[in-house]
Amino acid sequence: MGSASAGRQTGARDRDHEGRARNARPRDGLGRPLPYGTDGVERQPEGVVRTPEQSVAEAQALLDAGKPFHAHEVFEDAWKAGPEAERELWRGLAQLAVGLTHAARGNVPGGARLLRRGAGAVTEWASEYGRRRPYDMDLAGLATWARGLAEDVEGDGGSVDAGARAPLLRGREAS
Repeated sequence: MGSASAGRQTGARDRDHEGRARNARPRDGLGRPLPYGTDGVERQPEGVVRTPEQSVAEAQALLDAGKPFHAHEVFEDAWKAGPEAERELWRGLAQLAVGLTHAARGNVPGGARLLRRGAGAVTEWASEYGRRRPYDMDLAGLATWARGLAEDVEGDGGSVDAGARAPLLRGREAS
């Protein structure tokens, strides 16, 4: 699928076609770098402007496929391109996806910390803006999922299956 040919290596740094520093190493499904020349998982394009509904749908598909690192990229695009009032919401969602990524990689402390940080961010955003279900997302349910997963990974001390433990962004009612 993806390969190192997505960019060119110049000296010790990868560059994109415009000369900007960009890591072109192939990645696995959890975003871990693989050796150059290895086939990896197709990288999520960066800087894509989507509607919020498209962001939610695309991120959910990636989460369901066990690719939380890639879902994080979608949330990060929304965070960077969205209205100022929503940036903390999307940033919190990105933290949840990265927390799941770390939990799936077996990084228990990092995964638990990011899951809790993301849960706090979406809860705080919902409280501040009085919106519990922006774009039909179940923020209370996501916060509960994240805190529960953080407790589980700390209790078990091992990695989790990212696809099996993926959250439902829109909750059970809207799925």
